[in-house]
Amino acid sequence: MKILKTISLSKFFDGLKALNKVNIDVEGKTLTLIIGPNGSGKTTFINTVCGFYKPDDGRVYFLDKDITGLPPNKVYEMGIVRTFQIPQPLKRLTVLENLLIAEKNVEGLLSLRHSSWIKKEEEVVEKAFKILEFLKIDHLWDVESYKLSGGQLKLVEVGRALMTNPKMIITDEPIAGIAPALAHEILERFLDLKKMGITFLIVEHRLDIVMGYVDFVYVMANGEVISKGKPEEVMNDPKVVEVYLGVVE
Repeated sequence: MKILKTISLSKFFDGLKALNKVNIDVEGKTLTLIIGPNGSGKTTFINTVCGFYKPDDGRVYFLDKDITGLPPNKVYEMGIVRTFQIPQPLKRLTVLENLLIAEKNVEGLLSLRHSSWIKKEEEVVEKAFKILEFLKIDHLWDVESYKLSGGQLKLVEVGRALMTNPKMIITDEPIAGIAPALAHEILERFLDLKKMGITFLIVEHRLDIVMGYVDFVYVMANGEVISKGKPEEVMNDPKVVEVYLGVVE
């Protein structure tokens, strides 16, 4: 089943075609990868899908519902969660607190102590600890986020996304700038989450690591999709070798 589908999605900035009739389908319960050189339109694409930009043309469908042009909060409510290339936790809050404030429909959880909320609060805290344990960062639960490494911050971003019970996580360079061992660990967690029913759309440059984990690949250049297929098919496409792999050291 296709969980996400874009039809001729286009976005222009001052006349420049940042996206030009982009058609991308994402099957449910898969890891789908978008690659391409800098400036190819990858981040513009996910920003447009997630509602940060409004498309100038084309449509976006999620679970067969038209979400074209919806603002980010509405896209989030539909079940799409976005994580960013540069993690954006609340730095003075602990790891646990950063997860707690991501919980949907719980307002004032950190300060409200009315008796009617006690049971709900206990459930949410238990849920957060289970997620931290799954991500293997439960030992950091009381550490303020500004003290974490880049890789640990990436895991906190994933944890916050999981607190929302997402149907789909769109993540921009989830393993950028972190050690290979931790990069593999993060992607292994993605595989585990895929088995649990979560769909991933990933933008990433570290092909030597990520290609072994994904199900399907789209290649973008100059705002267009120039190739798509299984990882081995894409890697052997002459257009990809010329346009993308040729510029990678």
